Amino acid sequence: MIKNIYSERAMPYPPGHRGEVREKIVRSARKLFNQHGFDNVSLDRIMADAGLTRGGFYSYFKSKSELYAEVLQCFFTDPNWKNCWEGVQVDMQSVDVGPQIVRAYLSRQHFEDVGNSCPMVALPSDVARSDKSAKGAFEKVFRAMTDVLDQSMAKEARSRTTAQAIAALCVGGMVVARALENRALADELREAAMRVALELGGWEKTHRTKPIRRTKSWNLASDRKLSKAGSKTSSSLAVRS
Repeated sequence: MIKNIYSERAMPYPPGHRGEVREKIVRSARKLFNQHGFDNVSLDRIMADAGLTRGGFYSYFKSKSELYAEVLQCFFTDPNWKNCWEGVQVDMQSVDVGPQIVRAYLSRQHFEDVGNSCPMVALPSDVARSDKSAKGAFEKVFRAMTDVLDQSMAKEARSRTTAQAIAALCVGGMVVARALENRALADELREAAMRVALELGGWEKTHRTKPIRRTKSWNLASDRKLSKAGSKTSSSLAVRS
C-alpha cells in the first residue's frame, strides 16, 4: 500500500492550535523583553525560546512592535495569563482591592521576579522610544490600574488624581528600587513608596496583613468589566510585601 505523504502533511492543525502558538510567542517575548529590553531581543531569539522558527512569526504578528504592544496588554487583560508572584493574593472583587494592589506591586516577590514583572515596571524606557501602538498599550494598562485604585478609595476621599499618583508611586517606586545596587536601600525605598501610597489612599491600617496564597491570575481590566456587570467571578494574584 502506497502512503500518501502529501495528504498527511497537508492535514490541518487541531482546533485551538493557532491560539496556543500565539500564546507561546507572547509569553516568550514578555519574559525576554522583561529580562533584556525590547531593543536587545531579536525575533529569532523570541521564536527559538518559544520552540518555533522565525518563518512563522509573521503569520501571527505584523511586526515586533505589534507583538510588544500585545505583551503589555496581556498582563492585565488575559485571565489565563501566568503572571503570579508567589506569596500573597490580590482579590479583584474585594472592597479593599486598592491596598492589595499597592502591596502586590511593591512586594519583595515582584522586585525579585524580573522575568515575570509587570511590563509597566520592566519596560517604561523602551515604551517611551516605541511607536504609538506600544504607548497606547502602556496607557491602557495604566488607566486600568488607576480605575481600580480610584474605585477602591472611600467615596469622600476618592480622587482621580490621587489614584494616578498612587499608581505612579507603585510603578515608579519599583523601577527605581530595581535600579539601585544596594539591596537594603532598595527595600527601604519600596517600603517608603508603599507606606506613602497606602496613606494617600486612606488605607494605612491595611498595611500589616497576613500572607496568603495565590489563586488565579491578576487581571485588572477584565475584572473591572466583570465587577461592573455584577459577575461573581473573581481573579486574584499572589503577593506579599
